[in-house]
Amino acid sequence: MPSIRLARGRRSETDRVYSITTVVRDREPIFRDAALAAIVIDELQQLSAHGHVQHFAWVLMPEHLHWLFALRRGELGYCVQLLKGRCARAINISRCGSGSVWQPGYFDHALRSDEAVRIHARYLIANPLRAGLVDEIGDYPYQWCAWDIDAL
Repeated sequence: MPSIRLARGRRSETDRVYSITTVVRDREPIFRDAALAAIVIDELQQLSAHGHVQHFAWVLMPEHLHWLFALRRGELGYCVQLLKGRCARAINISRCGSGSVWQPGYFDHALRSDEAVRIHARYLIANPLRAGLVDEIGDYPYQWCAWDIDAL
């Protein structure tokens, strides 16, 4: 659920495109571990397979997730909660741990035009380059985009 401050004046709308950023608790860079990154990627794919979302782009950075999608079913808060909850359970099982994996809440932004979606997708996909994790856009292993990066 977003913070009260961020949620003011916002509604969840089916077929609206959203950009979500959610952060790992204490900004621990747990997604440097390929097995933990694979858990999040699998859960993102499950949300799409079950008709909750249509992905446009996502980037799983070492300590946070940027996710661009159209909400196809349900409420935005429920969808993000579903992702974070399923990931947390699987990550805790994998690490033989318990407790919170993610910081509470998330930042959301509703996009208004097709052009804005493509611009935002390019911005997300370039995050690993700006962070110094790769030398070329598209080389980061924990990202996906619906469009050819050169076409963005």
